[in-house]
Amino acid sequence: MKIQERTGAGAGRSAAPAQPSVGDRLPSPPRERKPALAALAVLLILVGALGATMLVLRAGDRVEAIQLTADVKAGDSITQDNIKSVMVNDDSGANFVAWSQRESLMKLQARSTLYKGTVVVGEMFADKSGMEQGKATVGVSLKEGQYPKGLESGDNVAVYRVGTKTSGGGDQDGGASGSAGADSSLLVERAVVESAGAGSSDGITSTNLPVTLTVDADDAAALAQAASAGEVAVVLIPGN
Repeated sequence: MKIQERTGAGAGRSAAPAQPSVGDRLPSPPRERKPALAALAVLLILVGALGATMLVLRAGDRVEAIQLTADVKAGDSITQDNIKSVMVNDDSGANFVAWSQRESLMKLQARSTLYKGTVVVGEMFADKSGMEQGKATVGVSLKEGQYPKGLESGDNVAVYRVGTKTSGGGDQDGGASGSAGADSSLLVERAVVESAGAGSSDGITSTNLPVTLTVDADDAAALAQAASAGEVAVVLIPGN
């Protein structure tokens, strides 16, 4: 009897487990941390920052230099018309002339012929007063009409022999027995004016202009001979 009562008492109970009340929630499991991914993210950030720094540094190693857009002959100077700006690497060891120094470079002359496309370095140019091998300086005294106004140091000129010649064996000063004609010939195709000073203060030679010219050594003798006779005239030519 007792056994049946106990069995009957348990028959009314449900076999399902008791459900927690609505207000009770199970605790969420802790998030799994991934240190490897975090380290990778930090590494990528550092690599990106390093790459940006290297780009900045490489950009800082580039300088704005001077490149020739036309040939420049020995003894000539650069002008605004035959140069342009170009970016070059400053770590090459070459003594590139910065674009900002172009005005100063125009006061110098090329040591030798330079060709279009050349990026200029300082060793290519020298002071215009410097004497080069194979060159000579000749002093001439020019009368008014034998030189252009405004002639100055650094100008490129052609030098002509100008004077008179006589025929018939007569004395030119007598003017009776000879016929005079013009005698003009090119003495120097290109010369560089080293200096063009003021004329003398006396009344006779006040219009004379003392000029020092740099020419090829082979032309120096003929130029000196014509200069001693006062038969020299100079003409400005392209390249100034």
